[in-house]
Amino acid sequence: MSYSRGNGSSTAARVIAVVADIMAFIIILWILMYLLDANPDNGLVEFVRHTARWLAGWSYDLFTFDEEWARVVAGYGLAAVVYLFIGHAVAGRIRR
Repeated sequence: MSYSRGNGSSTAARVIAVVADIMAFIIILWILMYLLDANPDNGLVEFVRHTARWLAGWSYDLFTFDEEWARVVAGYGLAAVVYLFIGHAVAGRIRR
């Protein structure tokens, strides 16, 4: 059996892009749950909140808006955009 270099790199690029998408999805899901005032005692909401907080630990409370909802959207939103941008940039670079 012969393996081509392009096939493995294509698979690796796809995995990186999917992981970046999942990370961004979790963060965006938390932003929506926060804005829609989801029940914090619900297990799913708690899991998403903790996971998003871990993923966006570097950008959480980066901005100091007066309104808490603006801090959540800006801080977590920045993390989601960065994960999408970097993940897809790396995946595109691997595909070449």
